[in-house]
Amino acid sequence: MSTDTPSEPTPEHDVPWLSPDQQRDWRALVALIMALPPALDAQLKRDAGVNVFEYHVLAALSDAPNRTLVLSNLAALAQGSLSRISHAITRLERSGCVERRSLPNRGGRHTEARLTDAGFARLEEIAPGHVREARRLVVDALTPEQLAALGDAARAITAVTMAEAPETCREISDC
Repeated sequence: MSTDTPSEPTPEHDVPWLSPDQQRDWRALVALIMALPPALDAQLKRDAGVNVFEYHVLAALSDAPNRTLVLSNLAALAQGSLSRISHAITRLERSGCVERRSLPNRGGRHTEARLTDAGFARLEEIAPGHVREARRLVVDALTPEQLAALGDAARAITAVTMAEAPETCREISDC
């Protein structure tokens, strides 16, 4: 038996560690991911009494045909679990923004949510403040070229993370 046989690489030797520049950029992205959602959430809560997830639910419903989506599709579009979407819909139902109804289906039941006229009016009331905050925090902080590059990067990352999204989500929107 020869002792010259190379040993098998261990998993820690196979790690493609980040270069210093990659690590700097990765940390900047993580800081953005950690800082931006709470800032947007704070504005929406302060000015409109909704959180950023509820805002995205309202926006997704406003873009849907007949302002209606099956909850599983809505959850995918809003980037939330079925449990989270159910809780959000319950809160939005109480405020009169959304109606929920059960639908019989071949394999069981589906529940859909519909944005009410009052909910659409509420979204129209909320949107200007949200757009001003998005502009202040992101759009106006970047050059047009930086914003375009950020958008391209965000779409590329989202495409990877959404690769396993339900087919219905991909049919409804460019999740």
